[in-house]
Amino acid sequence: MRLRIAIAASAVLTALIGFAGVATSAHAGPKADLTAAVRQLLISRSKTSIVAAPEPQVNIASRTTNTWGFGTAVLVAKKAAGAYPEGWLFIAHRDKKGWTAALEGEPAFASLAGKSPILSSAERQVLGVDRRAEKSVDKRTGLRLPYANGQAWLLTGGPHRMSNTVRSSIDLSGGDGRVLAARAGLAYTMCSSGKGWLRVIHDRGWATDYYHLSGNIKASGKKVADGEFLGDIGNDVSCGGSSTGAHVHFSLRFNNKYVAIDGTAIGKWVIEENKALYDGYALHGSTRAEVGNELFNYGRLGFRQGIVDTNGGGATIHRSGPGTGYAQVGETPDGETIDIVCSKRGTLHVGRNGFTTNLWSKLRDGSYISDAFLWTGRSDPVNGWCP
Repeated sequence: MRLRIAIAASAVLTALIGFAGVATSAHAGPKADLTAAVRQLLISRSKTSIVAAPEPQVNIASRTTNTWGFGTAVLVAKKAAGAYPEGWLFIAHRDKKGWTAALEGEPAFASLAGKSPILSSAERQVLGVDRRAEKSVDKRTGLRLPYANGQAWLLTGGPHRMSNTVRSSIDLSGGDGRVLAARAGLAYTMCSSGKGWLRVIHDRGWATDYYHLSGNIKASGKKVADGEFLGDIGNDVSCGGSSTGAHVHFSLRFNNKYVAIDGTAIGKWVIEENKALYDGYALHGSTRAEVGNELFNYGRLGFRQGIVDTNGGGATIHRSGPGTGYAQVGETPDGETIDIVCSKRGTLHVGRNGFTTNLWSKLRDGSYISDAFLWTGRSDPVNGWCP
């Protein structure tokens, strides 16, 4: 959605928005009019009435000028269980007719972000891409769990929602309580309080959200490294919702919107949902961790790697060629990570959940493993076809 609001029409806008204290007159200044414009965008996104909804937060970045605006925009949730805030980055440009403002995920957002002089070159490269036509077919997120490699934290909540959308999120708690970036990217503080909620935008269209943090960093496009400290687990609800027991509400986004975390690999665990919200489990090979169990952080799964999943434990057999007619030349235990050189078609096998494939992966030692007993996040080769 794209919204242009002329300064001369600000009195009409004030009546439409219905919020006391929102200065939109021509004498109030460009930044006040920008705030009003972005608030109207937020209201148009709201699924509740203007009267019932808490007042939106428009957080203008310090680098905003009289002609370019940037920041975060949040529809604050009620402070109640089952309520979730909605938040976006926004970009805006002002000309003689007024402000043109757009939220993350809108075509105008990418167009404006790609040419805005107040954004860094790194931001323009990431935010200035219109990804609406892209679809996620690759479940390998390239993400680690949001805490130190080698630590084991509790999965305190299985797949559930953020912003009343798909089940994009899990709850994690324990360890040293230090929440770390699941991958390198650009970090943004979402709530106007500066507390609680961070978004990190990564490469390949992925982004992650971290809510309920305490002592979190303050960021507006800050480059964060993989594993960099973001904050501690906590119970902050600066943007609404509820929290019982210190934890991080970890959410997955792809192409500027929340996506189902079900079936994706985070830290070499494949997250799975059950029928009920907050229920579910995680799989590392055949090892299954229910809600309340620990998830050991193995680090990220490489894009040319697979996790051995024998669908029951034990080990998978290596063959000298892509099929059961070839000699057995070794084996790899369930849960181990293997590097894939290339792939070939061979004999058909059936793996977990009835997954059936004739794809075989070639390993560095020249042997082959059936992809029926590997988790790669794809049904096609992850490193090309063997000659």
